[in-house]
Amino acid sequence: MSSRTPFAPTTDTAAGTAAAPAAHGAGSQLDVADELLALLRDTTTEPRPDIQLEALTLAVAADLPVLLWGEPGIGKTAALTQLAESLDLPLTTVIASVHEPSDFSGLPVVGDDPAEQGVPMAPPDWAVRLVRAGRGLLFLDELSTAPPAVQAALLRLVLERRIGALRLPPEVRIVAAANPRASAADGWELSPPLANRFVHLQWIHDHEVVVRGLAGTWPRATLPRLDPRLLPESVDFARRAVCGLLSARASLVHRLPGNEARQGGPWPSPRSWEMTLRLIAFATASGSSREVLSLLVRGTVGDGPGLELLASLDRMDLPDPEELLADPSGAALPERGDLRQAVLDGVVRAVRARPERDRWDAAWALLVRAMETGAPDLVVVPATTLASLRREDWDVPASIDRLAGAVSLSRRADRAAARAAEIAGAGNGTGAGR
Repeated sequence: MSSRTPFAPTTDTAAGTAAAPAAHGAGSQLDVADELLALLRDTTTEPRPDIQLEALTLAVAADLPVLLWGEPGIGKTAALTQLAESLDLPLTTVIASVHEPSDFSGLPVVGDDPAEQGVPMAPPDWAVRLVRAGRGLLFLDELSTAPPAVQAALLRLVLERRIGALRLPPEVRIVAAANPRASAADGWELSPPLANRFVHLQWIHDHEVVVRGLAGTWPRATLPRLDPRLLPESVDFARRAVCGLLSARASLVHRLPGNEARQGGPWPSPRSWEMTLRLIAFATASGSSREVLSLLVRGTVGDGPGLELLASLDRMDLPDPEELLADPSGAALPERGDLRQAVLDGVVRAVRARPERDRWDAAWALLVRAMETGAPDLVVVPATTLASLRREDWDVPASIDRLAGAVSLSRRADRAAARAAEIAGAGNGTGAGR
């Protein structure tokens, strides 16, 4: 009995040569291979929460250029391909690093009489195809490996959407991708003027998304659903948010980072604040989550200014203290502890500004409601301050008894913590003396 590996070629014992396959020739084997490849490419999509993808689609809907930053092989190109398919947009991919500056600024073409007609700048073929199609997704790949001269030529394309003598239609969206300089082949830092024209999104992989995608199902990219009834309100809210912050923090209007690497990322300027305003309006009209808005805002003006803006947005969402004092029993208080604390402090300040008996009583009722629906320790400071506002002819409300336990417990906890700190300090001092 002969032993033979399953993949060893069979031989003709008489001729001593390998026998040709009997059933299939080389051509038919390639057909079978193509069939297998088609099965591997046969994937589907499903609605699935993905804040990265939602942030990307919202910026695309807002018609802002987006730059995806991520390590090689992270799936940036695949995400753009799937986005174009989901939005039914023809995808045009341009590898920025392999083009010359003239490919974006246009090649001069001499006409019959240059003195009369001038010298027009002929656009590349891909730009002509986009204009003819009237819509599409322009994907500028490998942006961080484009030399400075090419980056300079891209400025007009990204901001003004012009290539040579052509202007891209409004229905064409622009998305770029780049690798960090440390992982890019012959990488360059982005020039500050080019970087300031993009919404920067950090693209990272999600383990569950990758595993489910390799199994054949990827998240579906969909444009945000804008509520027509909220459009005027969304624009007003966005303008108040940005203008309110910049009125109080004038130094944030324009702040070019001193570090070269940070200059190639998001930083605040009048242009990027205008982009931020647009993103807030779109996020508000579509009901996007705060996580999505955080990615977009920080990716437009940077982490520091972005976080300040998000904090001011939280304060804008807080209820009016006067409305709370008018109806304390029906007050809707924020769930987050820091926001609830800010609301209670605002109510006490309102009473201090106009101290009246009925307002003082309403504030106590509001503190009781806050204690019953949240952490009791949040009412300690407001209750102490409110008690100091009492006039001699004002009776102590019965509701204050319900707060006494929380205030007393908090004070006992503070004293216990102080004693523990003193004991620990004394122990450290004794140990040091030894």
